[in-house]
Amino acid sequence: MSKLIIAEKPSVAKSIASALGASSRADGFYEGSGLLVSWCVGHLVSPMDAGGYDERFKKWRYDDLPILPEPFRYVLAPGKEDAFENLRALMNRSDVDTIVNACDAGREGELIFRLVYEMTGCRKPVLRLWISSMEDSAIREGFSDLRPGTDYEALYQSALCRQKADWLVGINATRLFSVLYHRTLNVGRVQTPTLAMLAERDAKITLFHKEKYHLLRLTLDGAEAVSEKFTDPAEAEQAAAMCKGAAVTCTSVTKEQKKEQPPKLYDLTTLQREANRLFGYTAKQTLDYAQSLYEKKLLTYPRTDSRYLTSDMAETASCVIHLAAKLPPFDGCTNFFPLVEAMISDKDVSDHHAIIPTMEIEKTDIKALPLGERNLFLLVCCKLLCASAEPYVYEAVTATFDCGGHSFTAKGRRVLSEGWREIDRIFRAFLKEKPADGDGGTLPDFTEGQTFDGAEVSITEHFTQPPKPYTEDTLLSAMENAGKDDIHLTQIHVDDTHTWRDKRLCEIRLPKNSLIILVRRGGQTIIPNGDTKVLSGDELVCNTVH
Repeated sequence: MSKLIIAEKPSVAKSIASALGASSRADGFYEGSGLLVSWCVGHLVSPMDAGGYDERFKKWRYDDLPILPEPFRYVLAPGKEDAFENLRALMNRSDVDTIVNACDAGREGELIFRLVYEMTGCRKPVLRLWISSMEDSAIREGFSDLRPGTDYEALYQSALCRQKADWLVGINATRLFSVLYHRTLNVGRVQTPTLAMLAERDAKITLFHKEKYHLLRLTLDGAEAVSEKFTDPAEAEQAAAMCKGAAVTCTSVTKEQKKEQPPKLYDLTTLQREANRLFGYTAKQTLDYAQSLYEKKLLTYPRTDSRYLTSDMAETASCVIHLAAKLPPFDGCTNFFPLVEAMISDKDVSDHHAIIPTMEIEKTDIKALPLGERNLFLLVCCKLLCASAEPYVYEAVTATFDCGGHSFTAKGRRVLSEGWREIDRIFRAFLKEKPADGDGGTLPDFTEGQTFDGAEVSITEHFTQPPKPYTEDTLLSAMENAGKDDIHLTQIHVDDTHTWRDKRLCEIRLPKNSLIILVRRGGQTIIPNGDTKVLSGDELVCNTVH
């Protein structure tokens, strides 16, 4: 009997087939070593359009809303019928007793496979190939440890939830606003709140009223000390006149040793943000480059939300680090002793670990990669080396001065150990980029009580600045952190004496911007509506937006 392995793309199927010895190519699949390897070509099955449920939904009318399909129905994606029929035929072969889901090891990969499996009507047992790298060794190791498909049921349900939410919001809200405003207005679960963020930022920029202010600057032994802001130019002129030629006294000098720990490894979002900032790549471009590098076996799986590695990867990571350190421009780093332990945290890895290069570095001519892929690959290498390096250590120095009754401050730092910043600096020099952060310069050895005669003072004019327009980097960051500081969850226990007992939720007066989002009753979790009755013993989860 044979196992049928279904990958997400032909290129991935080819790599899996090669690693597992399925070397014979047929029409739509590979075969060999008791295995068949085929592919989905992305989403073969899609949610049915609203018009497929009822003819009247083909027209957009207010009275038909909301459209709430129960159950949701699915159709073949146009133009992909042949690929689907190929998989159906392979699943129905009498010599196939097991199906292996080898689609991308993430939520969408799970959804792609499950919808095809369900639509074919296949009922054969399913196993899951779950790997984070397309290296031959990783494929073989993953295949030797196939898991029951049922272990990933929650992941499938999560993907279904995302898909249905997109459909319900997109179909209903788009039709609603389009009908109300007599023009096509596309509304989406993600795109519309993101658009709101952009509109809010644009309004702040448009309505911003700049304000002028002045600073006084003292020059002392080549260093510069700066005053507080003056909003009144006459006051600034008066203060400058009082300081000009006056004695300056150093009132305090503070020195504090500080450490900047190495940065964490990349997850997909941080990789997209930094690639946008350094190279101007869009989020989609970065994902496409990373996906291509993954399929070329040079990067681990890119769709991850973790920035750590698991403990079982320590030895592999150490080998990859030493290989990456031999690549230009990193071969210019001196006294580099990697600390793998700093990148390890089993509890911070869920489905996939952070994005790192693979051992294929040793066999690949990096210079031969397309420019976009090469830049992204070196960026990931840089982050791996930085994450495993020692901290950046410096001494922060703050000196305050008095002149004519006004206070001035000078700041600087003295580098004690470059640590990971040396690697970052070398990489940025290679890219002809400025260092990430300036050192603030070094200060002379000022001492408390030190005096200076004949102060040189100048006035500089400045303006308050509006918020900066979003870049993809800053927008991704804003999307990732949206609402984190504004949402507060509280849990309310309802006992026999509680005033809410035996009331429907629509009868309960909640504080403004508050909503009961969950009801825990016994071993059940209930998604409530206005008619949900509160019973004694219920645990209510309330969401308050500040």
